[in-house]
Order: sequence, then C-alpha cells, then structure tokens
Amino acid sequence: MFPERCSVRADGRDCPMPPEFVISVKSKDGEYMVGVTCDNHKKMFSDKLESLQKEGKVPQGSIHFAELKPVGTSCIKIDPNDLIQL
Repeated sequence: MFPERCSVRADGRDCPMPPEFVISVKSKDGEYMVGVTCDNHKKMFSDKLESLQKEGKVPQGSIHFAELKPVGTSCIKIDPNDLIQL
C-alpha cells in the first residue's frame, strides 16, 4: 500500500496531490524506498535526498524514480451479503 498523497511537506503544509513516483536510492548494499512524490515536487525531493546523502543520513547511491501506474481489475466480485457493517 502506498500513501494517498505526495510525501513532500512545503511551507508547513502537506502536499494534497496523489503520488506519481516511488523514490528509491540504489546503493551497493541494495535498493531503499524513501518515499513517494508528485511530479511537481520531484526536483525538490531529489535535492533534499542529495543533501541528506551528503550529511550521511541516507545511503550513498543513485536516486531512482519509478513511475506509478494505476491498475484496474474487474475480476474481484463481492456479494453485498458478505459485507460486514460496522
């Protein structure tokens, strides 16, 4: 499951946009997912990660953006009688 919104917080407010990219750092030890971002904040997130890498807070390696693709299916069918009402 991914967050419903971009991981960036700008000017003290969370970004309301849905995520478009998964951001990870590929290092010699493996690949580490660090967040999700919208297209508007892609550059800002990349700059922040580079800064954190220089400070040693994030592993050294290349920053990778993987585009999220929506997936839809019609194979899941549910009987309304199977729903549990809370």
